[in-house]
Amino acid sequence: MAKILALLGEDFEDLELWYPVYRLREEGYQVDLVAEEKGHTYHGKYGVPCTSDYSFEEVDPDDYAGLLVPGGWAPDKLRRFPKVLEIVRRMDNDNKPIGEICHAGWVLISAGILKGRKVTSTPGIKDDMTNAGAIWVDEESVADGNIISGRRPPDLPAYMKAYIKALEQSRE
Repeated sequence: MAKILALLGEDFEDLELWYPVYRLREEGYQVDLVAEEKGHTYHGKYGVPCTSDYSFEEVDPDDYAGLLVPGGWAPDKLRRFPKVLEIVRRMDNDNKPIGEICHAGWVLISAGILKGRKVTSTPGIKDDMTNAGAIWVDEESVADGNIISGRRPPDLPAYMKAYIKALEQSRE
């Protein structure tokens, strides 16, 4: 069973974490929830709890087929951890699918992997994305190589179709 690493932090966007987690589990993937502390319960913007399976320091990106970065306010905190940025860079260097939606682009910006890449996000961070060298477009979901991006919760169905397709292609 292929494994997906999902980043977790306080004030994640509830739907942007749980919808992808459940969709991937339905497709037969194991999704590990990874945060600053193992076994700690974090809460989404709307109060939905989520307990981490592992800490950032315990995981090896080589063990995972892909990465998910949910939005909300968590990305602004997640990008401050050097280990998170290392995980993102390694997944990108290995051409593994990286899913990011809404404000999750902040993590990819801080990892320095967006230059010349076509992406979308919530319009609220459009300037951040373009200042990082990304080509920003206002579409529900964009796939550029191994980076799959989505705007916001209403775009989750298109975003997850594109992400699952990228996972399947990377495993061929």
